[in-house]
Amino acid sequence: MSITSEPIAENAADTSGKRRRRKRDKTIHTGESRLAFLLLAPTLIMLTVIVGYPIIKAIYQSFLTDPGLDSSGFFNEGNSWNGLANYKHWLLQQCPGAGGVTESCPTGNLGAQFWSSVGITIGFTVVTVLLETIIGMCFALMMHRAFKGRALVRVAILIPWAIPTAVIAKLWIVIFDPQGVLNNVLGTDFAWTSESGPARAAIVIADVWKTTPFIALLILAGLQGISNEIYESAKVDGANAWQRFWRITLPLVKPALAVAVIFRSLDVLRMYDLPWILTQGANGTTTMSILVVRQLNSGLNSASALSTITFIIIFAIALGLVRLFNANIVERGTR
Repeated sequence: MSITSEPIAENAADTSGKRRRRKRDKTIHTGESRLAFLLLAPTLIMLTVIVGYPIIKAIYQSFLTDPGLDSSGFFNEGNSWNGLANYKHWLLQQCPGAGGVTESCPTGNLGAQFWSSVGITIGFTVVTVLLETIIGMCFALMMHRAFKGRALVRVAILIPWAIPTAVIAKLWIVIFDPQGVLNNVLGTDFAWTSESGPARAAIVIADVWKTTPFIALLILAGLQGISNEIYESAKVDGANAWQRFWRITLPLVKPALAVAVIFRSLDVLRMYDLPWILTQGANGTTTMSILVVRQLNSGLNSASALSTITFIIIFAIALGLVRLFNANIVERGTR
């Protein structure tokens, strides 16, 4: 009995020791969680007041009527319950025979203006982000190489991104003016912002020129994390330059590239200042943000509905991009 009881006693002691350690570790983690919550509480409260309250207030106002004349011709003070009427005006009304052009739609036809702005905004997003990604990748690969004067080249490439957008827009107004720099170089007198196609191209060119360095900087940070030994091994195995880029550089730089594309897409989807300064939203350049600001002058509650719809669209696109790149928004820890 004494021989068999000793292993049993040792096993019981080990089990009780493991239980005490697990209990102690759980207590430590619980204490750390409480401390982390207490440290984050002021920030969470501030975000709730500054961000959460305006969002909830805007959503509530989107279900109310705007001041104006009612069906009998009397003035209505507004702010009465309106249900989904504001959303129906933006989402369901169409403009017959307008061909999607905002300027040819009646003033009261909000739906045609909204869908036109959605198409214009998404078009700007696809074209600008695609061009910025391609050019930014080329710039990042160039800045990543070791050559004399590399620091000066990096600074020169980053200068457009450091200049405020309003200054950039004014600069490009001078360039695209009928008597501006571009026409003097080309020997023409074309008004670049007077028609739909050239006006949109002007906005794309200005935006790509300004924000390509942002993507190049993020990609460069990803390139600097790749060891040269990987490339040397690939060269020994006979991989050419294109194979090294496609099989090594692109997969390893994908996290940085995903962050760049997602951030820039969200930035273009809410673009306001650049197209407004260049064209004031005329000639088929009215983005969703410009439409929201215009609607604020007509009716706050209707503008709140439009802002809510815009937020949902941008959130859905952001979620789709995160799923496309398989990006982890929250890193799950394992113990």
